[in-house]
Amino acid sequence: MSTAVERFGLMLARHPGSIQVVQWLMVAVYLFLLVVPAILPAPDADAHLWNNLRLFAQFVFWGLWWPGVMLITLLTGRTWCGLFCPEGTLTEWASRRGLGRPIPRWIRWSGWPFVAFVCITLYGQLISIYDYPDAALLILGGSGIAALAVGYLYGRGKRIWCRYLCPVSGVFSLLARLAPVHYRTDRAAWNAAAKARPDRSIPIRAVDCPTLLDIPRLTSAAECHACGRCAGHRNAVSLVVRSPNQELVDPASPSTRSQAVILLFAVLGIATAAFQWPISPWLLHLKLNLAAWLVEGGHYGLLGSAPWWLLTNHPEANDVFTWLDGGLIVAYMLGGGLLLGALLALWPWLAARLLRDARLPWERLAMSYAPLGGISLILGLTMLTLAQLRAEHLSPDWVPGLRMALLAFGSVWSLWRIFVLIRGSAAPQARRIAAGTLMWAPVIVMDSLWYQLFFVW
Repeated sequence: MSTAVERFGLMLARHPGSIQVVQWLMVAVYLFLLVVPAILPAPDADAHLWNNLRLFAQFVFWGLWWPGVMLITLLTGRTWCGLFCPEGTLTEWASRRGLGRPIPRWIRWSGWPFVAFVCITLYGQLISIYDYPDAALLILGGSGIAALAVGYLYGRGKRIWCRYLCPVSGVFSLLARLAPVHYRTDRAAWNAAAKARPDRSIPIRAVDCPTLLDIPRLTSAAECHACGRCAGHRNAVSLVVRSPNQELVDPASPSTRSQAVILLFAVLGIATAAFQWPISPWLLHLKLNLAAWLVEGGHYGLLGSAPWWLLTNHPEANDVFTWLDGGLIVAYMLGGGLLLGALLALWPWLAARLLRDARLPWERLAMSYAPLGGISLILGLTMLTLAQLRAEHLSPDWVPGLRMALLAFGSVWSLWRIFVLIRGSAAPQARRIAAGTLMWAPVIVMDSLWYQLFFVW
């Protein structure tokens, strides 16, 4: 007897037309909120979220959209990617009408999700993507054009951009591993359906998987876009409920070095630095001292400005970045973020050396911090939500308590995963205890950074 979750997956497979209508409505709303605010004048002092389209679009994109997408991915897997994402819809549309060239080898490089995430995060901070619609149009519009181009050149009806090049694909893959629902293939039922065909001269209909997954071996939610197109295929593929811990504690589940790098260096490293630098007293102190030294020495080149598409340049809002500002932001985010990522990676590496268990390489141990990484992203992104609400004189008293509760939840969840993994190791007890103690360090570091950001600075 099928469950409600299974029936929902089957419903998606049976109503592709309705899903396409929703997808194109999302494209229309997305383009409207992206393009129209960029051509409107700046809001005046009396403007509010509810009476100014620029402020409303800013709140929707950065106050609701991004935190909401991260939360949805944590809860339901990559349903945003498969059912709603405008870039996914556009790239698949272009791919069905394009040149259909073979996918080049360079596109398949596993490092693109990390590189793209770092580049778009850094560039977005330099031109203040959260504050100005022209910056949002440049970056998000540019990403959409790239998705269309890749689809037109190489798609063959598939979402090549989404699978290999999307800047947030790596982050979504991490969060989807924690989702309590996913599409799973019963391999025995799959093979039995093939053998039970009455007429083997008639081929079985292939699954139209937009991201080119190996459906017969589908066990992970990391790359699956949860579009539902494969649900019910051969009576073997279904949407099922699972433990949120399943993928990260099961030794048989895939755990690659590229995903561990994205988690430690991008999500917990560079993204944390991006949330920190606007209010970091360290960066402000360093900037003031360097600026004073440059003025005393008569070196004014680094104190000049640049076009808005290179560095924030909005004198009408008294918001102009100098070359010095840009250099310090890059140094803080890249230098500080990569240093933090290296520090976080050190402890699972040492723990793996202690355990000497082939089933627990440092990458698998590092993936235990995925819950803390997901919560960190949500905490950081909602900082802008709260800043926008404070500008409207809305500042709930329960926010600090909720922040600490979420941080505690992510920390305990990560520590529980560590406990389960190390408990199952064949290493001697003394080594397991020592390794488990080492694995506490990254949690303590991240909790300390967030406490400092919320309550000290």
